[in-house]
Amino acid sequence: MLPKYRRILLKLSGESLMGTRNYGIDPQMLDQYAKEIKEITNIGVQVAVVIGGGNIYRGMNEHETGIERAQGDYMGMLATVINGMALQAALDKVGVSTRLQSAIKMEQVAEPYIRRRAMRHLEKGRVVIFGAGTGNPYFTTDTAGSLRAIEIKADVILKGTRVDGIYSADPEKDPTATRYETLSFADVISQNLKVMDMTAFTLCQENDLPIIVFDMNRTGNLLNVVTGKHVGTLVS
Repeated sequence: MLPKYRRILLKLSGESLMGTRNYGIDPQMLDQYAKEIKEITNIGVQVAVVIGGGNIYRGMNEHETGIERAQGDYMGMLATVINGMALQAALDKVGVSTRLQSAIKMEQVAEPYIRRRAMRHLEKGRVVIFGAGTGNPYFTTDTAGSLRAIEIKADVILKGTRVDGIYSADPEKDPTATRYETLSFADVISQNLKVMDMTAFTLCQENDLPIIVFDMNRTGNLLNVVTGKHVGTLVS
């Protein structure tokens, strides 16, 4: 089985790690993700991962939390490192070699983010997990995912979600919503479809980096995507 994509950046939300819980990390979800990632590394795909931190802390709303936005964003970055460490442990358990790199220095738990080092790890077949977003407040982990994907010269961003692609409306709220197979960057902007935040999306558009939005929770989907099967929605 030959992969269509040689090097990918997998973007996962922190919420996806909750599974059926209301908060934190579901060990079953971690185990499932680790096995899915192992499956694609076995066929030679180089994998980098960016995970959000929303299952632990969301620092967006200053009015609700009483914590200023910049401080809240730094707290959110630390949450992404916790998720990164959890995924690293799960990958280690299934025999996948990993490196966790953090945009905020914390030498005891993660390497500092160094682009060339990250690319070398990927070339050696290690899964590289990027923690702490971009290291700057006011940027989301979507933006971190887009930025890192461009920096490491990934072929595609795979955005794993709970739905099986991009719809004309929220399919969980609107039963008449239709799913798109493919979209152009211009289509997404003109129809105001929420794929990523605009900063992240514009980075992908300017650098001709395709995005595939797919259901990460369906077993086998990740393998199907990287081998070129029609899963989810392709934005290019």
